Amino acid sequence: MKNIKIIICLLFVSAFAKAQQLQTLIDEALTNNPEIQKFELQYKRVSEKVKEVNTFPNTEFGVGYFVSEPETRTGAQRFKVSAKQMLPWFGTITSRENYVSALADAKYEDIVIAKRKLMASVAQSYYKLYANKAKQDVLAQNIQLLKTYETLALTSVEVGKASAVDVLRLQMRQNELQQLKDVLYQQFLSEQTNLNNLLNRENDIEVTVVDSLTIPIEDFEINTENLSVHPELLKYDKLYQSIEQSELLNQKESSPMIGFGLDYINVSERPDMNFSDNGKDVVMPMVSVSIPIFNKKYKSISKQNELEQQEINYQKQERLNSLKTMLDKAINDRISARISNTTATKNIKQAKDAEQILVKSYETGTIDFNDVLDIQELQLKFQMSQIEAVKGYYLQSTIINYLIQ
Repeated sequence: MKNIKIIICLLFVSAFAKAQQLQTLIDEALTNNPEIQKFELQYKRVSEKVKEVNTFPNTEFGVGYFVSEPETRTGAQRFKVSAKQMLPWFGTITSRENYVSALADAKYEDIVIAKRKLMASVAQSYYKLYANKAKQDVLAQNIQLLKTYETLALTSVEVGKASAVDVLRLQMRQNELQQLKDVLYQQFLSEQTNLNNLLNRENDIEVTVVDSLTIPIEDFEINTENLSVHPELLKYDKLYQSIEQSELLNQKESSPMIGFGLDYINVSERPDMNFSDNGKDVVMPMVSVSIPIFNKKYKSISKQNELEQQEINYQKQERLNSLKTMLDKAINDRISARISNTTATKNIKQAKDAEQILVKSYETGTIDFNDVLDIQELQLKFQMSQIEAVKGYYLQSTIINYLIQ
C-alpha cells in the first residue's frame, strides 16, 4: 500500500485540491474492482495448498477372512487384520511446502500488477473525461462567440454592410459546433460508463472532474533503474524460484519411501491338542521400502524444469525490452505533448489578438465575416489542440508511473 500511495501522489502533478477526487476514485476501484478480488482469491487459494501438501500418504488398513481356514501347528487361521503407513523421504514434505509457497509468491505479483494497471486505467479514464468536458466547454464558448458575431452580422445587414448569407454561414457554423458538442457528450457518457465499471458500480453514476488542468513547469524525476524491479519482471523471478523449488521437490520424491506396518492373524485353538502356544494369535511388524528403480519420470521432470527455467529467462528479457520501449515512448510522447501545449498557447493568444482586431474593425464600420469564421475556426483548432496536449501529457505520465514506481 505504501507504493500505491506514492504512485497516487505522483499522478497528481497538478496538485489541485479538487484533484483529490481522482485519488478517491482510485481507492474505490482498488477496493471494489472484481479483477483485483479475483487475483486476491487466487492467491489465497494457492496459499491454502500449503496445508494440503503438509500431509503423509493415506494409512492403509486391510481385513481378510479365511474362507478355507489354513491349519498351522498352533491352530487354524481365521482372519487377518493389517495396517500400513508409507513415509516420504526426509525433507520431502518441507520441499512440497516450499514449492507451493513459491507458487503463492508468484501469484501475489499478479495482484500487484493488476493494482498498478487498474490505477493507470482509472487515471487515464479520468483524464479522458476531463479532456472531453473541457472540449465541450470550449465548444460552448465558441458557440456563444458566434452568436455575438451573428448579432453583429444582423446589425450590419440592416445597414447594408453585410448580406444575409453571412448570417446564415454563422448560423450553420453554430449548428456544426453544437453537433460536435452533442457527440462529445455521448462519448463522455460512454467513458463515464467505462470508469464506473472499473469501480464496479452503477453505470449512470455521475463522475465529476476538475475544472482545469495545466502542464507543470517541471516534470517529476524519472528513475529508470526502478524498471528492473517492476512487478511484471519480479513475477518471472518468482516463477524461476518456484521451478527451483520444484526441482528440489523432484529430487526428494525420487528418493525411496519407507513403510511401516503391522499384520494381525487370529488363530483358533486346536481342540485335540494341549500345549503352551495353542491358539496363539500372530502379530507381525513389517517394514517396506519403495524404490523407483525403473522409473524415468524424475529424470524427465528435471529436464523439463531446466528447459522451463531457460524459457522464463527469455520471457523476462523479452518483457524487459518491451517495458523499456514503452517507457522511452511515453517519455518522448510526454515531451511532445509539452511542445504541442506551448505552441497551442502561443497560437491561442495570437488568435485572440486577431479577434480583437476584428471587433475594432467593426467599430470603424468594416468587418469581413469570412475572416470571422476563419479566425474562429483557427481559435477552436488551437484550443482543442491544447486540450489534447494536456490530456496526452497526463496519459503518458500514468504510463511512466506504472513502469517506474
